[in-house]
Amino acid sequence: MFEFLFAVAIVIGGLFIRNARKEARRAVRRAFKPAEPKPLYRPTPKPAPFNEKTAREALEKPVLRGTAYVVDGDTLTIAKTQIRLFGVDAPELNHPYGKKAKWALVKLCKGQSIRAEVTDVDTHGRTVARCYLPDGRDLSAEMVKQGLAIDWAKFSGGAYRSMELPDVRQKLWLADARQKGRMQVWETFEAKQNARKERE
Repeated sequence: MFEFLFAVAIVIGGLFIRNARKEARRAVRRAFKPAEPKPLYRPTPKPAPFNEKTAREALEKPVLRGTAYVVDGDTLTIAKTQIRLFGVDAPELNHPYGKKAKWALVKLCKGQSIRAEVTDVDTHGRTVARCYLPDGRDLSAEMVKQGLAIDWAKFSGGAYRSMELPDVRQKLWLADARQKGRMQVWETFEAKQNARKERE
């Protein structure tokens, strides 16, 4: 009986030592694990659309500077302030070219300190700003030149229309429909997307 208990004690001791060694190796790996790179964007909840009916010109026109976290093709966050790019409209993430527009804006902003000159704020605190790269390039203009955003003349006064690529409004047809107030086009698109998801 004593020999049996002694053998069981040895087996249990061996298992305990093996577990302790594994934990020690894991602790060493965790201690020397390289730091995760800081992401270029933070997943954020989908922003509510800017509401032109409740918008007002900003009384104070602050200038924000800093790293931009890209939300979508025409929205970014600087210093915890969500900013809509002035005068342009890019596709939503779930629309055709939406993800491409987002990643184009990420590429433009990567490693840059963005200067955002606030122009408007709506009653919900959503901000519109002219955003510039350190070399002076206007982010709105750069997105239009790449064919991933279109001029929104109602807000820009047509400032970016001449930069639009030929046929870009056919390519970004949902953004064009929104500008023309044809929201039934959006509703039809969303319904088709939802039906497709249900079938999968």
